[in-house]
Amino acid sequence: MSAQAPDPKSSGFSPDDLRDEVARTYGERVGQRAASGCGCGGTEARSSAIAGIVGYSAAELAALPADAAADSFGCGNPTALAGLQEGDVVLDLGSGVGIDLMLAAKLVGPSGRAIGIDMTDEMIAKARKNITAGGFTNIEVRKGIIEELPVEDASIDWVISNCVINLSPEKARVFAEIARVLRPGGQMLVSDLVAEDLPAEVRALPALRDACVAGAISEEGYVAGLRAAGLADVEVRGRLKFSAAQIAEFAESTFEGLIGSDEAQALLRRYALDLEGKVWSAKVYARKPGGHD
Repeated sequence: MSAQAPDPKSSGFSPDDLRDEVARTYGERVGQRAASGCGCGGTEARSSAIAGIVGYSAAELAALPADAAADSFGCGNPTALAGLQEGDVVLDLGSGVGIDLMLAAKLVGPSGRAIGIDMTDEMIAKARKNITAGGFTNIEVRKGIIEELPVEDASIDWVISNCVINLSPEKARVFAEIARVLRPGGQMLVSDLVAEDLPAEVRALPALRDACVAGAISEEGYVAGLRAAGLADVEVRGRLKFSAAQIAEFAESTFEGLIGSDEAQALLRRYALDLEGKVWSAKVYARKPGGHD
């Protein structure tokens, strides 16, 4: 089972074209304070409510700067089961506005470090603002793509990511980079969208690609891709299934303010019915061999 989504060249777009489109879309969402993305948001109140649904506790959200949850783009809380310890170095792929970075930084403490990677200038600027507002001194945000991480070999204890890898048109490269940067014995726990048997017309919709659906691969393909990259103990540790109503609201809120016509809204709702039972958020774990094996 391939770790790749459908070949981007078949749609006439290169991987760089697709990355540029995603960066533009998410930059616009942050610029407009549309707290959306991989199905999370719309208004500030709705974003905070959905952030709770996908795994953030009220206590976690309360400990963050007020604006952070309002710009959340995630589909789960990857730090919830990660087992981060004092002194760990954590890498967040597609760190966005910094929610998971800040939660991780609290867990690893002043002797640890949290590093975020994002390719969108607007996201990086907002993350740095949130980090400063939160008074964190053990967080660093770097600009880069997750297929070519600006991180040294074997320097990371934990890799986390929240609904980002599905957006990559080159997932095998991402999995290889995770294996490269982890220390022997280092671990990964990501929350991401996976999908089974998506209709071809859904895969072809740019709106649903930017909403993290159209580019998602199967759970089986995800696990196989990580194993092919040389990671061990790969397993799915949790699943959050989405109903048609949730999928429709997620997709609509992603493009709130951009999709104005009744026809467009009806189209998204129709596709949501087709997607029910075929799209879910999975917590995927893996470990790099070595260390204390």
